[in-house]
Amino acid sequence: MKHLEHFQQQLDNLKQQGQYRQFKQGISSQPYLQLNGIEMLNLASNDYLGLAANLQLREEFFDLTPLAERQMSASSSRLLTGNFPAYEQLETSMAQAFGRSVLLFNSGYHMNIGILPALADSKTIIIADKLVHASIIDGIRLSNASYVRYRHNDLEHLQQLLVKYQADDNIQRIIVVTESIFSMDGDETHLGALVALKQQFDKVMLYVDEAHAIGVRGEHGLGCAEQYQVIDQIDLLVGTFGKALASVGGYLVCHPLIREYLINSMRPLIFSTAQPPICMAWTHFIFQKMQEMQEERQQLASLARRCHQGIQALGYACPSSSQIVPVIIGDAAKTVAAAEYVQQKGFYVLPVRPPTVPKNTSRLRICLHQQVSPVQLQQLQDALQELPR
Repeated sequence: MKHLEHFQQQLDNLKQQGQYRQFKQGISSQPYLQLNGIEMLNLASNDYLGLAANLQLREEFFDLTPLAERQMSASSSRLLTGNFPAYEQLETSMAQAFGRSVLLFNSGYHMNIGILPALADSKTIIIADKLVHASIIDGIRLSNASYVRYRHNDLEHLQQLLVKYQADDNIQRIIVVTESIFSMDGDETHLGALVALKQQFDKVMLYVDEAHAIGVRGEHGLGCAEQYQVIDQIDLLVGTFGKALASVGGYLVCHPLIREYLINSMRPLIFSTAQPPICMAWTHFIFQKMQEMQEERQQLASLARRCHQGIQALGYACPSSSQIVPVIIGDAAKTVAAAEYVQQKGFYVLPVRPPTVPKNTSRLRICLHQQVSPVQLQQLQDALQELPR
């Protein structure tokens, strides 16, 4: 059929450009995995603290959870019959930790495509960092707001835009959107300076996504906002449970009035079946454990610093200041070949290509986790040194 020919041509084009993707079998979040008969150290998972791979934690959770409470489906949205005690227990526990109201969502993607459309109207402008996640971009596009992008982590450029739109009488609200730790470069926003800038403009609300910081930053793992002591200065502090917290879902830390408003206006929240209560109970269990893992966070931070130094020593630019470490190669096809070589050496590292990253910035993306040893890190560096340049 003619329309199938069109899609086949598009797929052929992706293959020629080195941008073709497909599912792989036998993949897991465990520290090691088997692929094509080779055992590899898993450096592609977001299980930064090793909680998803911890069988002992799972056994403890199920020992503490009676069979009657292991409900596998909510069967409705929270506004109908889906507001189980596990939801309210988790929100209460998180609110106590953060010192502000908390609202839960089915996923980080639901969160980012729902909050901004609910809060932003035609008299709102959204100013987003150039490298915010695709889910945030989709949320911006679904809103009625106009939007502009500021150069990545360039607060001077952001300030220029804020001055311009603060003076615009047609704009009632400015929502500045960024991530704390960026998912592809592994670098971070200067949250203290960003909050100080925000406080100069009374129209501004600040939206910060902590997806890759929750669990790994801050004394109690509450993210960069805790680390830099600015939790109460961020209007919309969001994050996910699907990475370091070994679960699924998203959360918002905010003023109680914003929470109430979103319950009455956010479409992905209102019209989605709620998460299974057992997932919320597991998240609550993990959230409490995570807050006490100061030693693991310190070990991960030390490992990341050694990795940054090793990548730089090989002559690669390394913008990262976190556990996400890119090895920027540039060409998509060369990056795919490099990933295959590193995998043959026993390291499951994946290529990241456009449109996930800008053209000519394809890279290997190393996701460190707390179980990686210094010896393994040196072996990885040795494999990277052998790549053709």
